[in-house]
Amino acid sequence: MPNTPLLDTVSSPADTRGLSIPQLTQLADELRAETIDAVSVTGGHLGSALGVIELTVALHHVFETPTDTLIWDVGHQAYPHKILTGRRDRIRTLRQGGGLSGFTKRSESEYDPFGAAHAATSISAALGFCVARDKAGSDAKVVAVIGDGSMSAGMAYEAMNNAADTTKQLVVVLNDNDMSIAPPVGGMSAYLAGLVSGGTYRSMRKVGKAVAGVFPEPLQKAARKAEEYARGMVTGGTFFEELGFYYVGPVDGHDMEALVPILKNAARISDRPVLVHVVTKKGKGYGPAESSADKYHGVVKFDVVSGVQAKPKSNAPSYTKVFGTELIKRAERDDKIVAITAAMPSGTGLDLFGQAFPDRTYDVGIAEQHAVTFAAGLAAGGLKPVCAIYSTFLQRGYDQVVHDVAIQSLPVRFAIDRAGLVGADGCTHAGSFDIGYLGALPGMVLMAAADEAELAAMIATSLEIDDRPSAFRYPRGDGEGVEIPELAAPLEICKGRIVREGTTVALLSLGTRLGETIKAADLLAARGVSATVADARFAKPLDEDLILRLAREHEALITIEEGSIGGFGAFVLHLLAEKGALDRGLKIRTLTLPDIFQDHDKPEAMYALAGLDAEGIARSAMTALGADASRAARA
Repeated sequence: MPNTPLLDTVSSPADTRGLSIPQLTQLADELRAETIDAVSVTGGHLGSALGVIELTVALHHVFETPTDTLIWDVGHQAYPHKILTGRRDRIRTLRQGGGLSGFTKRSESEYDPFGAAHAATSISAALGFCVARDKAGSDAKVVAVIGDGSMSAGMAYEAMNNAADTTKQLVVVLNDNDMSIAPPVGGMSAYLAGLVSGGTYRSMRKVGKAVAGVFPEPLQKAARKAEEYARGMVTGGTFFEELGFYYVGPVDGHDMEALVPILKNAARISDRPVLVHVVTKKGKGYGPAESSADKYHGVVKFDVVSGVQAKPKSNAPSYTKVFGTELIKRAERDDKIVAITAAMPSGTGLDLFGQAFPDRTYDVGIAEQHAVTFAAGLAAGGLKPVCAIYSTFLQRGYDQVVHDVAIQSLPVRFAIDRAGLVGADGCTHAGSFDIGYLGALPGMVLMAAADEAELAAMIATSLEIDDRPSAFRYPRGDGEGVEIPELAAPLEICKGRIVREGTTVALLSLGTRLGETIKAADLLAARGVSATVADARFAKPLDEDLILRLAREHEALITIEEGSIGGFGAFVLHLLAEKGALDRGLKIRTLTLPDIFQDHDKPEAMYALAGLDAEGIARSAMTALGADASRAARA
């Protein structure tokens, strides 16, 4: 007789707590199938979600969520968690406009106590929850789940170093999907992990310590070290013990019979923080994901049976690919060029560079602060470092950009991918702030590419700047389809360009909104308004001559950028005020991303909401022109 479906009977984690181990295993199988089917409709981070199916079920079974606090690091593996926590009916809205976030989000559910999307935050946040709990006199448990990749980030160790002195009860689950356990080793590891986490072993350990306590101090230290290292040789836990954690593991994260009792044991340990080392496999249980090089880390919509993804066809290369290809061209001619990435080689296009120049490519892990200062050292040593980091992740290394790069005027080149909005990934991954935070730095050269040919020219430009830092920003997605020269010529520093001449309103664009700006000029022309279109190219230093000419020769000036307030438009306003160009009544509007954290949606919908599409730009120009524009529109 076939098993009765269990997932349909689970409306909250409480429904899992009366289930047997075989039933939990069945539930995990059904949850895996549901996750695969849902992501096939929405796209998203599939491999990481499939790797934690059993762990998700086990955690919610053992711990009394939401009374107990469960924090997922990054959060891109939390789709199964969302299904189990009352959001199954909306799981096929994942990453869609108005739907569920692709990450954990406090406003979405009480089962998401802490929002996440950047790596290595979970232990720090969990420690905060622990202190709040301890001060309230509660006995609720706090659990942080962190991946092995996130453990390459210094923030994780900063939190762990502080944990043992801050609380006595915290469970950290290290989700290690960078290794595998063969069946015999897995069985022994699970047995040993269960043994060392159980009450009998811990009681014997306390007795042993008490006995050792009557020995002279040198013998006490020797006994303590012998016990730690003996266990560490089997379990790999010595390092975590030195940080004050009780180490348990490794345990097969797909073996429910091993996982549940070990988590129960860990929950009972109350005299020090505990780290449970769980070994999982990304893409587990779905053949196409398991056989894929990236384990289907991030996918678009796909066919469940074949695993074939419905990737849209484009005649233009992605900006990311253009960056990687152009950097290779330059490196073939200059052996001083080296490249740095912070655990994102394929995401930044440096996988291509790494294939061509493996000894000149450095992946430092999820460690943006180290990446920036490492690049500064490379520059000080006479090399030409190109530090490729997403805009949203470069925020994590900002102090190093200021202190180690900018103050010393070191020629580090920052390739800023994912500048502007990023669609389904939402506000946590949007490149909204880099214009403002980099443009504030003395000596910085900051460029924004309008298309792929401009990006090629800006790469060339940055590599010729050898007396100060520089950066060039470009968006996620495909280029405009323009032809790229075989070897792009560098730009003249701080010089923009006129794309179209007009008379009434000047549209000054920075970055890839140029295409929409040109369309806006066409809309204005249809309404009887003549528009000049200019591409600023540089946010810093500004092309002062161009901007002052546009202000002098037009009734209105509109700046357009894919960034937050306090960026390019603010720099232009500052210049105009300083030069007295506003005194004659120039009408001006600065179009930026709205002063909110925009929720995920299709990029075109997000830009329309921001007023940065052609219609929005034209509307702002007409509003700036006022009554004259109304007459022009009627004409």
